[in-house]
Amino acid sequence: MIYWHIFLAFFIPGILGYGGGPSSIPLIEHEVVDRYDWLSVQEFSEVIALGNALPGPIATKIAGYIGFQQGGILGAIIALFATVAPSLILMIPLLGLLLKHKESPKVKRMTLLVRPTIAILLAILTIDFFTNSFEGSGIFHTVFIGIVSLLLLKKWNVHPAYVIGGALVYGAAFL
Repeated sequence: MIYWHIFLAFFIPGILGYGGGPSSIPLIEHEVVDRYDWLSVQEFSEVIALGNALPGPIATKIAGYIGFQQGGILGAIIALFATVAPSLILMIPLLGLLLKHKESPKVKRMTLLVRPTIAILLAILTIDFFTNSFEGSGIFHTVFIGIVSLLLLKKWNVHPAYVIGGALVYGAAFL
C-alpha cells in the first residue's frame, strides 16, 4: 500500500502543478506533510533546500528523496515515475493542441491567469516556512539568514546554491 501512496503523493501534484517544479512544491508539501505525515514542515523545507542546491529539476529530486525514504529504491523509482508521468501522458496531445492554437487570445489569457495562482501558492509556502523558522530558530536567526541571503543574491549576485550551502553551514554551526 505504501507504493500506491507514494505514487499518488507525486502523481496528483504532477497533474495539478501547471508550470513545473516550483508550482508543484506546495502541492507536494500538502501530500507528504499534511496528508501522509511522512515529513514535518521543517524536514520538508530542508529537503527543498537540499534539492535547490543540486542541479536538475526540483520536483524529481524531492520525489526521489522522499520515495527512497518511504519505500527504498522501488519507492524512489515509483515516485520519480509518478512525478514525470502526467507530463509524459499529456505532453503529446496537449502540445499539438497548444501549437495549433498558440495565437488564440484564450490560450494567452489562460497563461496569464495561471501565473498569479502559482505566485499565491508559493507565497503561502514561504509564509509557512518563515512561521516554522521563527518558532524553531528564533527571530534573530531567521531575519539574519534572510537579510544576508537577500544581499548575497541581489546585491552581489552570488549563485543560489552557494547561498543555500552557506545557510546550511550557518544552521549546522549555530542552530
